[in-house]
Amino acid sequence: MPELTVGQAINNALSRILKEYPNSFIAGEDIGIYGGAFGVTEGLLKTFGEERIKDTPIAEDAIAGLAVGAAMTDSKPIVEMQFSDFIVNAMDPIVNQAAKLHFMYGGAVNVPIVVRGASGAGTGAAAQHSQSLESWFCHVPGLKVVTPSNPQNAYDLLLHSFVDPNPVIFMEHKLIYKIKDNVVLNDIPSSSELLGKANIESKGNDITIVSYSNMVNVVKDAISSDELSGISIELIDLQTLSPMDMETVITSVSKTKKLLVCQEAPANSSVGSTVISNVVQSSTFSSLSSAPKLISGLHSPMPSAKHLETTVIPQKEDIIKVIKDMV
Repeated sequence: MPELTVGQAINNALSRILKEYPNSFIAGEDIGIYGGAFGVTEGLLKTFGEERIKDTPIAEDAIAGLAVGAAMTDSKPIVEMQFSDFIVNAMDPIVNQAAKLHFMYGGAVNVPIVVRGASGAGTGAAAQHSQSLESWFCHVPGLKVVTPSNPQNAYDLLLHSFVDPNPVIFMEHKLIYKIKDNVVLNDIPSSSELLGKANIESKGNDITIVSYSNMVNVVKDAISSDELSGISIELIDLQTLSPMDMETVITSVSKTKKLLVCQEAPANSSVGSTVISNVVQSSTFSSLSSAPKLISGLHSPMPSAKHLETTVIPQKEDIIKVIKDMV
């Protein structure tokens, strides 16, 4: 069982896909000789050649259009958008084409593409390169949205995303790339059963915390604090935002009677708001012992200065304070 960073785990998954699926290829900005902006595709060009590893111009609309057309003609493309912020330039081929064509053609066409993109803040990359835009894609029927948080689920979720017949937005937070852990290099599955399943990271009885992406790691750091000793916390990593595993969340909240959702994205029309809304509309609502709470990023463009950036993004101390107030 190798010890890998998230970046290396994704690289391993990509390599395995390319070896086992001759109709697969990767396209994106600087993914060839340079190995990607975060080094995730390093070495793949040398192994698989230019026919399978396609360096593209900085043209997100064209990259996504290439993927849609290729997927409709029996290829299995994985495309990398250097920064997920600029998927906005590819919204038409992704939202109006990839997400809709299976429905519009009466099931005669599938568009099995994976769109990878680096997301989130914490690196001082400022307003245009630090956004958490996952909610945009959760609003689109026909798209699946996946957010890994660690090396093992990054590896597994990418393989499951690849075999899914639908277009998948695979959002990789920049701060998780260097997280290292042991990884079981599982085989490529025959179906995408992992998509739509949350993972219970730790079991507890006093409060349920729901999170995703890098914020899962921030929550883990918070709940390991001595300040929270004696509090039994159940932490759920959603892993897939669309479809969302509300069954696991509601079962947990039914047990703990308290719900806290933590996310980096702003609260407006967000994943966290959806989680709370679903719990409030469920039969579990009447058993809650206090109102659900959401910790989120501020509704603000992201500053580049570190001391300002940390005021916009939820920090460990913010989470500790809210947990102590709720329990």
